Amino acid sequence: MKTGVKKPAWVVDKERGHKREARETLWLFGLHAVRDALENPKREKLRLVLTKNALDKLEMAVAASGMEPEIVDPRRFDVPIDEGSVHQGAALEVRSLDWGRLEDVCISGEGLPLVVLLDRVTDPHNVGAILRSAEVFGARAVIAPRHHSAPETGALAKTASGALERQPYLKVTNLAEAMEALKDMGFTLIGLDGEAEVTLETAVAGAGGRAIGLVLGAEGPGLREKTRETCDVLARIPFAGGFGSLNVSNAAAVSLYAATRK
Repeated sequence: MKTGVKKPAWVVDKERGHKREARETLWLFGLHAVRDALENPKREKLRLVLTKNALDKLEMAVAASGMEPEIVDPRRFDVPIDEGSVHQGAALEVRSLDWGRLEDVCISGEGLPLVVLLDRVTDPHNVGAILRSAEVFGARAVIAPRHHSAPETGALAKTASGALERQPYLKVTNLAEAMEALKDMGFTLIGLDGEAEVTLETAVAGAGGRAIGLVLGAEGPGLREKTRETCDVLARIPFAGGFGSLNVSNAAAVSLYAATRK
C-alpha cells in the first residue's frame, strides 16, 4: 500500500477553487468587449450570439476568430445576462483568462514595475475602470483576493472597455500574503488612506525608484487593518476644498499617474 503526505486543507481548497474556475464561464456583451475578446487568441471562446446589425459591425473580428455566430432577432436576444444590460446585439460566452503566477507577472511581465492591489473592492464598474486606468498607465497587474472582490463579468468587461483582454487581473488566495511576496520581490507598497500624514507624492519619492504597489480599499471601509499593517507606508491624495474624497476608481487613476512620474 502506497503512503504519502496528506495535503494541507488550504492546498486542497486552492486546487478545488482553480478547478471550479476552469469549468466556469462568463458572458461578455457589448460591441467593444466582444470585439476585443474575439481578437484575443488567449481567450477561450465558446458561443457567439449576434444580431444581424452587430454582425455587420463585427464582421472582421468574427472572421478572424473562426467562430460560427448564432444570428438572432433583436427582440429575442435570449442569453443569460442581466436584464437591461446594454448588449448592442452582441454576446460571447468565454472562460476566464489564466494570467499565470503572481511572481512571473509582477517580476518579468510587460509594462512598468507597478501594480495595483484592491482590498475587497467588489463593484465591477469600479474594477473595470481601474483595469482601464492600469492599462493606460502601463501597470503590470491588478491584484485582488479570490473572495470578496469583483469577479469577471460582462459588466466589468464593458466598463473596462477592452482592458480585461490585455491587463492582467490576478486573483490571489490571501491578499496579505501576496503583499508580503511582492515586498520580497522588491516592491514598495503604498496604501491609500485619506487621513495619512504622508502625501502620495512624498511616498512615491520615498520609494527611491523601486517597484511600487498601490493598495486601495473599498469605498467606505477603506483598507482592512491587516492590509494597512502590511503596507510599507500609508499616503493620502492631497485635495483642495471641503469635500476631499474620490471614489476608488478615480483614486486609482490619480495614484497611477503619480507613480509613473517618479
